[in-house]
Amino acid sequence: MAQSAQPSLPTIGIIDFFGVRKASIDRLKKAIGAVEGDPLPKSKGLVEDRMELVNLVVRARLEAVCCEDGKAVLYIGVEEKGAAAFNYRESPEGTAKLPEEIVDTYLQFFEKLQTAIRQNDIAEDLTRGHSFMANAAARADQVKFLPLAKTHEAILREVLRTSVDEVERAIAAYVIAYVPNKATITDDLQYAMRDPDDGVRNNAMRSLLGLTILSEKEPKLGLKISPTWFVEQLNSIVWNDRNKAATALLTLTEKRDAQILAMLRERSLDALIDMARWRHLSHALPGYILLGRIAGYDEKRLQEAWSAGKHQPLTEEIIKELTRKKK
Repeated sequence: MAQSAQPSLPTIGIIDFFGVRKASIDRLKKAIGAVEGDPLPKSKGLVEDRMELVNLVVRARLEAVCCEDGKAVLYIGVEEKGAAAFNYRESPEGTAKLPEEIVDTYLQFFEKLQTAIRQNDIAEDLTRGHSFMANAAARADQVKFLPLAKTHEAILREVLRTSVDEVERAIAAYVIAYVPNKATITDDLQYAMRDPDDGVRNNAMRSLLGLTILSEKEPKLGLKISPTWFVEQLNSIVWNDRNKAATALLTLTEKRDAQILAMLRERSLDALIDMARWRHLSHALPGYILLGRIAGYDEKRLQEAWSAGKHQPLTEEIIKELTRKKK
């Protein structure tokens, strides 16, 4: 019997780096063992190990993201010796468990979410402080989270902070956003932003993004979303951390809060420069806008340059001005 063909690896459309200041880009590229147009490397861990042998590199992270003209975007995050870094908490060791009905409902929702993603049906409404997707099947399960979160808020908070099971912590980070009183969970979600597990951080930031949007829409609710960990997370070597943090910071800086912009300039300017120069446009946009806001550029000018496809020279103009001021 003939063997079935192995599925081919996606082709690389773009390779972009972040966090590289002093290490050799040429040596890092050689460590990847692939160039744009090649299939993705077969072993993510092996590539990361090879990059960490490059002089001055402490840690490296490879992440493939969809899509540039149907091809993968390969991001290489690097932490160099002495550079700003985002550090995670130690993994908790508690035994708290979620009720089965929460786990089962989330897993049903996750399956429908994956179908929606494959269909590019990913629009969602976050104005209530939690996600309601346009996709009807996924939204039907999200509606079920409302009574579950209300009834089980205490165990959701306990699992999120203390459970040894990272899958349950990730579920808790998502479902907890559906509690009626959002003010009770902001500290828990900000705590979870430093969880050692990627999935937990991802869901915590998704939930906090909803709370951030709600806080801007309904200031009378008194929701206090600190920008600190979002700003710090821009220095993560994990692409998804940076992407989610930058998206939240777009909302937090809409009113050009001077304190947040000053914090961004002091703590994460180099990270934003990396992001604004990314070649995949939708990924570069948050970094570009945040740099423009830090530099005091008019929002209309930023948007018009972007829409006209003339954002790259403006990006370099902004970077030159900010780095000159930094010196």
